[in-house]
Order: sequence, then structure tokens, then C-alpha cells
Amino acid sequence: MASKPTMSLALLSLLVVLVLAVGANAGGIAIYWGQNGNEGTLAETCASGNYQFVNIAFLSSFGNGQTPVINLAGHCDPSTNESDDARQVATYLWNNFLGGHSSSRPLGAAVLDGIDFDIEGGTDQHWDDLARYLSGYSKKGKKVYLTAAPQCPFPDAWVGNALKTGLFDNVWVQFYNNPPCQYTSGDVANLEDSWKQWTSAIPAHKIFLGLPAAPQAAGSVMLWSKYYDDITGYSSSIKNQV
Repeated sequence: MASKPTMSLALLSLLVVLVLAVGANAGGIAIYWGQNGNEGTLAETCASGNYQFVNIAFLSSFGNGQTPVINLAGHCDPSTNESDDARQVATYLWNNFLGGHSSSRPLGAAVLDGIDFDIEGGTDQHWDDLARYLSGYSKKGKKVYLTAAPQCPFPDAWVGNALKTGLFDNVWVQFYNNPPCQYTSGDVANLEDSWKQWTSAIPAHKIFLGLPAAPQAAGSVMLWSKYYDDITGYSSSIKNQV
């Protein structure tokens, strides 16, 4: 049964989730958009038909009582110090991007569907609290989707504890820039061992294989980024195989 496109918000990256008309067990492609002015518009990215998930990068500043800031660098030192801080961030995200209400919604009337945790620095504390507070809003009638983009060394240094909560729907593990667990030409052993560890230990709905979309793009199947994917056409070449 076909589902209408849905949208979500990400942490450190806004996350657009497109639920396409694919089988329940079929794979999908995730992409990061927002950090290069030559990658086309968000509407064009969603309409391409190549992606099931679009992460809008980045929500760059939040916590410590400050108003969260969106950085769409190509288009237009976060931390949480205590559980209550995580609650305040969750409340802000709900009211300004998800199903809540605010007079200052950055995307206007658009209602996104969830949060992506792409945490690569700062603190490893209270991300589990943030996940629980955000998940709690699902009780208001609209599910809040939670996703994450950890590094492949297990457990992830930043969101490892949060992933243990079992609240995450999709986890796109970054299998690059980490020699102990990334693909090496002619040798898949390290990647395969790491993949088995992630898929057996993390209680998520789906685990994604995170790869760069081009050799020059050692940044973000999940692909980094929309700009490089436009150059290589990689998602078009693989979308029927995932």
C-alpha cells in the first residue's frame, strides 16, 4: 500500500523522511541536503524519486537555554548539560518543527516527522534523555521518528547510550573514515564484522549501510551528499538494488 511522502527533522541535521511505495522489507537510500548551493532545491531532491530519507543539514546550535539555530550553509558547538536541558530542546523541536505549535516555526506550516541524531562531537551525555522526551510526543497521536548516523566503531562514542534505548527507527552507520571497520579495497572482512555487530546489537527497525557518494565526499545505503550524488548519479544507479 502506497504511503504519502512524510518529512522529519534531524538533530545537527534536519531530516526529511520520504516513505515511498516500496515493500515493507525493501531497502532505501538516505541523502544529506543543505550544505551546497549547487545541489538543487529540497523540493527537487524529494521529487527525484531516488531517496527514501532526506537529511536537511544542519541544526547547528542548541542546548544551554539558547534558541536552536539552523545552518543551511549552501542555501540560506551544541551540547546538553542535564536532563532538563534535553527536555527543553525536545519541547522546542516539537513546537517548532514537529506536531506542536509556535509563532516562530522556521519552516512555516510544514510539519516534519522526526529527529536525526548526527552527533560527532560535544558531549556523550543526555542524548538518551532527548530520545525519550522526543519519543514521548508520539503519544499525542503523531509518531515522532528517531534516526541516527553513528560512526562504525562500536559502540558509537557519542550516541551509543541513546541507541540502547531501542527508540530509534533507522540507524545509518557511517562505514567510512574509520579504518578498523570501513571497506578496504579487496577486503571486506572489517566491514562485514562491524556490520554483523551493529545489526545484532542495536534494537532499531532498520540498520543502513552508510557510504560516501563519491571519493571526494568523505562526509556522509545513506549518501553524503546530494551535491556529489548529482555529479555521480550514484543513487540512480543503485536504487533498484537496495
